Amino acid sequence: MIAKEKFRVCPDTGFKVFDTTEKLIKINAVVAVVFLAVGGLFGLLVALTRWPAVHLLPADLFYLVLTAHGADVLLFWIVFFEVAVLYFAGSVLLNVRLAAPRWAWAAFILMLVGAVMANVAVLQGESSVMFTSYVPMRVAPHFYLGLILFAVGALVAMFVFFGTLVIAKEEKTYEGSVPLVTFGAIVAAIIAVYTIASGAIILIPTLLWSLDLVADIDSVMYKLVWWGMGHSSQQINMATQVSIWYCIAAMVLGAKPLSEKVSRGAFLLYIVFLQLASAHHLLVEPGISSEWKVFNTSYALYLAVLGSMIHGMSIPGAVECAQRRRGFNEGMFGWLRKAPWGNPAFSGMALSVVLFGILGGITGVVLGAEQLNIIMHNTLYVPGHFHGTVVAGTTLAFMAITYLVVPLIFRREIIWPKVAQWQPYLFGLGVTGISLFMMGAGTLGVSRRHWDMAFTDAPLNFDVPPAAFLMMGLNGISAVIASIGGIMFILVIVGTILFGKKRGEDACRTNPVILPGGGATVMAAGSEGTLKLPGTIALVSVFFAAFVLYYFVNWKYLSEVWPLS
Repeated sequence: MIAKEKFRVCPDTGFKVFDTTEKLIKINAVVAVVFLAVGGLFGLLVALTRWPAVHLLPADLFYLVLTAHGADVLLFWIVFFEVAVLYFAGSVLLNVRLAAPRWAWAAFILMLVGAVMANVAVLQGESSVMFTSYVPMRVAPHFYLGLILFAVGALVAMFVFFGTLVIAKEEKTYEGSVPLVTFGAIVAAIIAVYTIASGAIILIPTLLWSLDLVADIDSVMYKLVWWGMGHSSQQINMATQVSIWYCIAAMVLGAKPLSEKVSRGAFLLYIVFLQLASAHHLLVEPGISSEWKVFNTSYALYLAVLGSMIHGMSIPGAVECAQRRRGFNEGMFGWLRKAPWGNPAFSGMALSVVLFGILGGITGVVLGAEQLNIIMHNTLYVPGHFHGTVVAGTTLAFMAITYLVVPLIFRREIIWPKVAQWQPYLFGLGVTGISLFMMGAGTLGVSRRHWDMAFTDAPLNFDVPPAAFLMMGLNGISAVIASIGGIMFILVIVGTILFGKKRGEDACRTNPVILPGGGATVMAAGSEGTLKLPGTIALVSVFFAAFVLYYFVNWKYLSEVWPLS
């Protein structure tokens, strides 16, 4: 027989928090923040080198630091935190013990060993191949081995999550369908299995190639399969961050989706179509047929965009409904003005929704158009775009939920509340600048991968407009601002975990971090069931108009290239 695991009942939410689940959430979240700090430092060094007036690092160190930055923030920080979110959405929200805790610990150890091994390989100076690690560039075998171990550990964690769902179903720890937040986490985990399998399929033979056990790896095949991992990892982020948006809105404001069935349908669109976005990294690849490119980017991809646009209306609409239900009915935007902007969980969530939609969503569709992609593919526009998704969207959402996780799971009062209040705004301002100025410089032709945009002492020069130098200077300043915001987050969270006042039941009553009944709202099924949302409809209309305008502006840019043919 399986011994009954101890649990406590959270006084804020009413959730059952099992001992092993709590420990695994804590350890995965802490390690995630460590990799965020390390990767953020590397990112600042990259930005200061791309700033022409500073140009901090020499070429060899630049590519080393750029490789470490990509691995630490695009993979390790994100996936460790996502595992913590999945354990929360599976075990805590469903009031059930975590399945196979020993396997969960084994998964964590494999992920940690793999992440450290990959970092060691990069810092040894043998693996400066950037995030994509394209063949035929050869790197140290333990770089590939580290990524494989990390992927295997993450895959084990996904199956622990699925096992937890099975136990919850068998023990009937919830009624009806799983909560919407858990449903979104299930979607993220399904995409993760596809993503990790893609990585294993290509990285295992590449490891053997690096050991001279395989004669050759076809470069086009490598790119095609690798991007099934490299870009689909962002699709895990999307499903997870959208789940977090719904979770924060429910906990802080008691918000319910406009239509739960429609929101679930939007998540399902992610499973079927979202991975097709990987194609936009291959649109200038001559070894892949035009038919494949057109199908992936001009037809099926739009169904994934439809899913995101549904969430983009449902979440602010849910916030408006909840605010109006609480009595904030003055004018079209009174509900928005009276929102809890001093709560870093809410402000981080709101900024994540807006910045992800504008900086990441619009530009992602532009990059996904085969014709438009060719004018910006190998420019700084691309990293500008994914800083709008992974940083302004996902990282800001993960920071926001941390302001709830720490009081509820670590049971500590947030220290320096004023610093915490300002942190999402400063970080959001910085990453907005990074994304906008990199995309602007990319539109003017600044190379994506070259360490020196001025091509100093190069036998062949490439002149860019003076405005591009200004934009890269502003990008450097923005990176400094974002770094300050990141440091504020790390100091507040680490300081709270180490020195924050212990949070007991009295503190829960006198200083609640969520709306009374917010925990029940997260767990319960239900919809707002209305489209009487004048404020949300106005905001969404402005967004859609900007979307259409920007899309066609880029066709104007493309038309200026046509005379070259």
